[in-house]
Amino acid sequence: PMWTLADRTFTSRLVLGTGKYPNFATMRECHLASETEMVTLAIRRVDLSAPKGENILDFIDRERIHILPNTAGCYTAEDAILTSKLARELLGTNWIKLEVIGDPDTLFPDVEGTLEAARVLVRDGFVVLPYITDDPVACKRLADMGCAAVMPLAAPIGSGLGIRNPWNLQIILEQAKVPVIVDAGVGTASDVALAMEMGVSGVLLNTAVAGARDPVKMALAMRYGVEGGRLAFEAAHRPTGTARV
Repeated sequence: PMWTLADRTFTSRLVLGTGKYPNFATMRECHLASETEMVTLAIRRVDLSAPKGENILDFIDRERIHILPNTAGCYTAEDAILTSKLARELLGTNWIKLEVIGDPDTLFPDVEGTLEAARVLVRDGFVVLPYITDDPVACKRLADMGCAAVMPLAAPIGSGLGIRNPWNLQIILEQAKVPVIVDAGVGTASDVALAMEMGVSGVLLNTAVAGARDPVKMALAMRYGVEGGRLAFEAAHRPTGTARV
């Protein structure tokens, strides 16, 4: 069944990244295998001067896939706001995955900076999808100020540890007035399935696919993990060992 995020409707609940792949051709194959309808792209890594066939945008089917630019690499609210405006000009979209990084090692978000930037961007007409810690209070504030979704991490970016704190995620889900998308830290299809079984609207991931021995096969596994987990949630399954019992 289809679901709605801001002013768009999607069938797939899996969002993929565009970084860390062996090459752009493999990235495109993974996007096809996963059947994703939205990919996130670091606007700072787009080389607009690259010749035809060497630009990452040449490998994304924009008729089928919605590009969600992100502010990866921004460490202040001001920098994230500026990067968001640049993305809107370059890609012609007011959607933004907001990232304000607070720690360069773990890539944990700066909660205060994220709240500050989100407030400005929402007021400026952006569809803001903020990457945030699994902090129920921060998620509630972001939703209340008008963000289109909240995107709590499952674990540190690239760690593949899966959902470290299902209790916090459960609270976020219970309080949420907007879609909840798990962003970062899932390692394999079972992690994705568990997140979906808990009732999240979607999962965003990159390293687990791009860094796999067989990225295309892992992309397919993630697709099935999302679909299976969602079916289990809709069938009223309550996984043991989580807050939802």
